[in-house]
Amino acid sequence: MHQIADLISIFDSAFYQSQNTRLVKGDDEPIYLPANNTITFNQVVFAHGFYASALHEIAHWLIAGAERRKCEDYGYWYCPDGRDKQKQAEFENVEVKPQAIEWLLSKAAGFEFNVSVDNLNGEQTCRFDFQARVHQHVLILIEQGVNARTHKLLKALSNFYNTPWPLTAQQFNWHHPQELQNAV
Repeated sequence: MHQIADLISIFDSAFYQSQNTRLVKGDDEPIYLPANNTITFNQVVFAHGFYASALHEIAHWLIAGAERRKCEDYGYWYCPDGRDKQKQAEFENVEVKPQAIEWLLSKAAGFEFNVSVDNLNGEQTCRFDFQARVHQHVLILIEQGVNARTHKLLKALSNFYNTPWPLTAQQFNWHHPQELQNAV
């Protein structure tokens, strides 16, 4: 049901002409590449053709402002897998907002969202605590609204996949497993 070619087409229809930006299937690590002398359009490159990777990289692009979109990978640092507890906490702080946007995109596309702590070879943290923070940010975004680019893509995904629109807080029922355990 969720074909990467469809997502590429939806993204390109929404943003290729207006933002000179295309969604590109990469072979390896994801990256954002601004237009240059060789390639005349901006590229949101996602990993290995994975639908979830594409949604995640799109979320980063949707958050980035005009100046950040002029820089490779938006000018941000990335500390690779294998982070210690402090670096992982920093990573998770930075990732709350893009993963909240990714969750919204996933819901609009009717695609299952899974939070990612992206640290398989490093110190582990509680995935559910991080997901609770992401969930809280989803609810804030629904209440306060999203930027115009995000709204445009959410609506396009909802139209294509015939999912409920507009997105509501009730569509994002999620409870920390500890809360459920304490309720029993």
